[in-house]
Amino acid sequence: MTDFKTDKILSGELHRLAAFSSDPSGGNPAGVWVGDRIPEPAAMQQIASNVGYSETAFLAPASGFERTIRYYSPEKEIAFCGHATIAAGVLVGESGGDGAYHFASSVGAIAVTVRSENGQRQASLTSVEPTTKAAPQKLIEQALVCLGWKSAELDNTIPPILAYAGVWHLVLAAAEAKRLATLDYDYENLKTLMLGEDITTLQLVWRERRDLFHARNPFPVGGVVEDPATGAAAAALGGYLRSGGLLKPPATFIILQGEGMGRPSRLLVHVPIQGGIIVSGTAVHL
Repeated sequence: MTDFKTDKILSGELHRLAAFSSDPSGGNPAGVWVGDRIPEPAAMQQIASNVGYSETAFLAPASGFERTIRYYSPEKEIAFCGHATIAAGVLVGESGGDGAYHFASSVGAIAVTVRSENGQRQASLTSVEPTTKAAPQKLIEQALVCLGWKSAELDNTIPPILAYAGVWHLVLAAAEAKRLATLDYDYENLKTLMLGEDITTLQLVWRERRDLFHARNPFPVGGVVEDPATGAAAAALGGYLRSGGLLKPPATFIILQGEGMGRPSRLLVHVPIQGGIIVSGTAVHL
């Protein structure tokens, strides 16, 4: 019998997994609470705060291919979280088997496909329909000030934009790897700016080649300095690249994230000709 680390809380079980990695020392840790009913909001917030990970997912009922899911950071509810969805997908696959699951989230239905390859389970989520909107110049300038970046350090082939695939992200692309390598930002001022604009994370990227990106994601609105792997932002980036004509779908690319934090993560992003963006990854118990 496999001994997974769980806590019994509120007639459910809390699991801890690292998503987008097959190594417990990598990936993005997520709590996944599973029970017959979704707890009250105050209870979910308390559990997520106690867990302390960037997000904890709450999943009900405890079995079946149709589930309801909610996400909480240590400070607030988050409408959609990619890495916690991947963690939840791998977890339900362990008890329910491989197959097509459907998670009803507050932003819409999320299809999650679970499959096993070489003894390792992998989950793939399909986001809601992505969209983009222009990022106001003032917002870009204020974000750059908070980051300590200069506009000349941006990659003008991937212009700044607000991108959505469940939650909004400000996408800023660095022209050189060394700009992305250092992340030392004004936490409080960036948090205030993001809350005012309803932005969940900044998707800071550097494109090494056409099918390989490196990313860092400040997440002060959730009470976390940086996210080691951000599936929601990966989906939003895929949607932006498609709508902006920056790749020709169908296309697949990889995002490497968490490198600067010592928690390397690998996100596989598939961009179909139309519809939601597919983000895939493994997860491992902590």
